Amino acid sequence: ALQNADSTNFYITEKVKCKISKRSCIAQMAQQLHERIQSSSMDMKLDALKDLANSSRDITFAQEFINLDGISLLTQMVESGTDFGDLLSFTLTAFVELMDHGIVSWDTFSVAFIKKIASYVCKSAMDTAVLQRSLAILESMVLNSQDLYQKVAQEITIGQLIPHLQGYGQLIALSKNKKCHLFIHMNVIRSNKPINDEMAHQLYVLQVLTFNLLEDRMMTKMDPQDQAQRDIIFELRRIAFDVECESNNSGSFEKRKSMYTRDYKKLGFINHVNPAVDFTQIPPGMLALDNMLYFARHHQDAYIRIVLENSSREDKHECPFGRSSIELTKMLCEILKVGELPSENCHDFHPMFFTHDRSFEEFFCICIQLLNKTWKEMRATSEDFNKVMQVVKEQITRALTIKPNSLDQFKSRLQNLSYTEILKLRQSERMNQEDFQSRPILELREKIQPEIMELIKQQRLNRLCEGTCFRKISSRRRQDKFWYCRLSPNHKVLHYGDLEESPQGEVPHDSLQDKLPVADIKAVVTGKDCPHMKEKGALKQNKELLELAFSVLYESDEYLNFIAPDKHEYCVWTDGLNALLGKEMTSEFTRSDMDTLLNMEMKLRLLDLENIQIPEVPPPIPKEPSNYDFVYDCN
Repeated sequence: ALQNADSTNFYITEKVKCKISKRSCIAQMAQQLHERIQSSSMDMKLDALKDLANSSRDITFAQEFINLDGISLLTQMVESGTDFGDLLSFTLTAFVELMDHGIVSWDTFSVAFIKKIASYVCKSAMDTAVLQRSLAILESMVLNSQDLYQKVAQEITIGQLIPHLQGYGQLIALSKNKKCHLFIHMNVIRSNKPINDEMAHQLYVLQVLTFNLLEDRMMTKMDPQDQAQRDIIFELRRIAFDVECESNNSGSFEKRKSMYTRDYKKLGFINHVNPAVDFTQIPPGMLALDNMLYFARHHQDAYIRIVLENSSREDKHECPFGRSSIELTKMLCEILKVGELPSENCHDFHPMFFTHDRSFEEFFCICIQLLNKTWKEMRATSEDFNKVMQVVKEQITRALTIKPNSLDQFKSRLQNLSYTEILKLRQSERMNQEDFQSRPILELREKIQPEIMELIKQQRLNRLCEGTCFRKISSRRRQDKFWYCRLSPNHKVLHYGDLEESPQGEVPHDSLQDKLPVADIKAVVTGKDCPHMKEKGALKQNKELLELAFSVLYESDEYLNFIAPDKHEYCVWTDGLNALLGKEMTSEFTRSDMDTLLNMEMKLRLLDLENIQIPEVPPPIPKEPSNYDFVYDCN
């Protein structure tokens, strides 16, 4: 049962539900918290701020509280400077949670509020939670508004941020160091002022720290509600859909909610409502999100192209960027053994990882573009995700075997390892395995080969029975006449005759006047040995005819001369005529068919049947039932 919170305090049933106030329970809770945080009692005010910080994560509650002008109330509380400690920490936490929903624009805040937040960062000794929230607020201001960036830059400098990094030896809250790192990076990129040697050294130390913490971040299971994580996800969305985000900054709550869900789906996350849930798997944990952010910022064109290219497809062949990045990071950790203890027996050394300050991130950027390329080559769908990842893993490991000296050399090697090339390498290696060179396998191939050759022979003779239209070649260089030749169904006679034009289908035997018994054929010659190729000027007319010419010798010096329409027909006819004469078929077409059919038959013969015994005779057919009354009557 649900108990109404109004003064009547009755329980909600079907009979009394009409008496309930139209205002929702969430609206009532928002109103109550709005009043409680203004209480004069410090204990009551602290409890209210804790509840507000927790409830503000819900976007429905956030909408109701913001409608009560709750953001203005929180900014006034911060500007007053009367709160400190836990009161200030929970106030800033609630503020960050409310702003994270994107309902209120960042451009609405005053200089006094910015100065107050900046003062918390500039203080040498400040509560860790307050510092984290303050850095998050300043970073969001810089990222979302150029005007606010100018105001923040006037209040805080890189030199004031550096002292907060001095505690990296004790690892003062990894998220705080990360947030400070991002904020410093933002200032360096946007500022035109050079930094001094001391600051450069501190940034270098921070860079080394970040690399050393690579494994720790990977093995750290993140809280889905972590502010730093959500900031990165929002940044990925902003970079990919920058213009669209700005044009849809206003609108109803439901419209904005659907817009966020739609964009997260386009980004390829599994959870479209809360993408942070996708990064709870360890490994790779936070490392995957860091790689995605690096790719989006440092290879922005490639990132935008991949996201938009796949999000605009409607044929179920889109490659999910978010899911692919997570699985790829996990795969790279397995290949490079990130997280494993050093081994004295391992001799793998990859010099390319010492040619770049952010080598692992650059390595990821190359591989994620490879994954997208391979996905398109395989024409993959979501059901083929694991198959694509296996191919990509093989491409990466094969490229690493040559020990490339640079990332560019590694990238060049990958260009020669397309999906088609991987299939060829797999086939070649499979056929060169010891199992395929063993005596029983070779004996099986020898036993199957005559059967395959007989099958090819029957196919060639069937094609001769269908017949082919040939073009006449005369000394007057006229090529507008045709003649047709076909083999009789009993394989004893060649029927041929002239035609005025090229036929649309088969020509019946009755319409072909001339006949040549197969028993009278003495030999089949090709190329330069053909009589019509020895004629004066024949080769000068068209040298390509030499590869398509063949002749049938019968009686003493009589020839039936052919010019095949293409290489395929040439192989079919020469093979078929040789088969009629009991000679070996030696064309390229026959060799190709033999390899294809023989390999296919070998694979079928060697299939693993999981200990299923194949009976010598087919099982008996069961008796018919005595009646068919078991059929269901739909009427």
